[in-house]
Amino acid sequence: MMSGLWRILHFPWLSGNIYQIVQLAALLCAGLLLLKAASLIYRWKWLKSAVQDFPGPPTHWLYGNINQFRRDGKDLERIMVYVEKYPNAFPLWIGKFVNSVLVTHPEYVKAVLGRSDPKASTGYGFLVPWIGKGLLILSGSTWFQHRRLLTPGFHYDVLKPYVKLISDSTNVMLEKWDSLCSEDKSVELFQHVSLMTLDSIMKCAFSCDSKCQTDSDNSYIQAVYDLASLTQQRIRTFPYYSDLIYHLSPHGFRFRRACRIAHLHTDKVIKQRKELLKNEEEMEKIRQKRHPDFLDILLCAKDENGSGLSDEDLRAEVDTFMFEGHDTTASGISWIFYCMAQNPEHQQKCREEIRELLGDRTTMEWEDMNKLPYTTMCIKEGLRLYPPVPSVSRELAKPLTFFDGRTLPAGCLASLNIYCIHHNPAVWENPEVFDPLRFSPENSAKRHSHAFVPFAAGPRNCIGQNFAMNEMRIAVALTLNRFELSPDHSKPPLKIPQLVLRSKNGIHVFLKKAS
Repeated sequence: MMSGLWRILHFPWLSGNIYQIVQLAALLCAGLLLLKAASLIYRWKWLKSAVQDFPGPPTHWLYGNINQFRRDGKDLERIMVYVEKYPNAFPLWIGKFVNSVLVTHPEYVKAVLGRSDPKASTGYGFLVPWIGKGLLILSGSTWFQHRRLLTPGFHYDVLKPYVKLISDSTNVMLEKWDSLCSEDKSVELFQHVSLMTLDSIMKCAFSCDSKCQTDSDNSYIQAVYDLASLTQQRIRTFPYYSDLIYHLSPHGFRFRRACRIAHLHTDKVIKQRKELLKNEEEMEKIRQKRHPDFLDILLCAKDENGSGLSDEDLRAEVDTFMFEGHDTTASGISWIFYCMAQNPEHQQKCREEIRELLGDRTTMEWEDMNKLPYTTMCIKEGLRLYPPVPSVSRELAKPLTFFDGRTLPAGCLASLNIYCIHHNPAVWENPEVFDPLRFSPENSAKRHSHAFVPFAAGPRNCIGQNFAMNEMRIAVALTLNRFELSPDHSKPPLKIPQLVLRSKNGIHVFLKKAS
């Protein structure tokens, strides 16, 4: 058989054709490789030229700066060394063909956030298989249309009834904590708070009692954690910028599996509401609501041409808000609790203010939201020290010149490192000290408008920031009314900047019934 095949392959006419085909294929491959190499060389030279006005830390010939960050809980401190050495802004490189200019000064922040540049495709683009092209990802006229359609969902009158719902979810968490109080064993907060904020967002935005805090199946929370971690890992790994390579990798497989779990969760929420809306009585109830919930608005929203959101747009907005509405607030609340544990004198001042307001009540009301000035200052100081979203990026649609004359061309990535801005010693005195009085009315009036940006700023600021601040006030007030928090010094948190600020080893505190 083999000898027969050999004779066939050696027919002169067939042998010549095969040789020519192989030769042509080899030439095409070589040509494509040369084109790709030339393209990369051109990109590298363009990127070097684009950031030539911005000196930065030395780079490795292959890894750029990425090998300097080890995900050991100290990466943010390493970046802060560069903040002091290279004021206002400096470039960091991922390999040789991706870089971003880290902005760390309020005037630079104002220049970037004052425009409507799109979110950077690098990084944010990796989120699309998970959260789709919703408000977080969109840009241009489509973003403006979605923002306008969704804004009514965050009207003050819509937020009012949410206060009781968030109080109920917080009290479910606190009931669980009653059984965990111990002088010998600390409690890891982030997992509990994540379930509470998911419970809250399900009740408030989707009118759905998920019972996720008492249900043993927390697969959605784990899926969100995995998706955030895998996305951050992909940003750090240049070969994974190729969709094909990532798709074939073990990390790509884990990402797709976590996506399926997250999408099953959101699809279930949408399906249940759509089934209800088939009922004329339920539809009439929604029409008669003065202020429908977030999902009502999504399902009923129409633009000036009478067109609603497509099924794809609908799921993208639900996935986006499901993630952003629970994971970012979970980070903020957990780190604020850690700040309270670290600073018992401020914790006690908050408790006294809270108890004077609440008396015997165990739930909050809308009118309470602006009656906790000291507690609110402590919350803002916690957000300064531990911003839930440590960094946001923009891809410049046109050149940008900063106040000191330095310029970035269109196409560059500008990364606003919110953690570095909030810790910049040129902006904040003793930035590592927990001092709520930084946010007194007098001190706030003196501060630069873009020195404190936990919810970003400008036209693309966080649409849900009022919801988030209310949820933080409620969670902090009801918790401190009931418990004293103290730090577990044997398990200090190791800060890991991902999509949200997490701790590598969790956030551990001791809980004690407040006297």
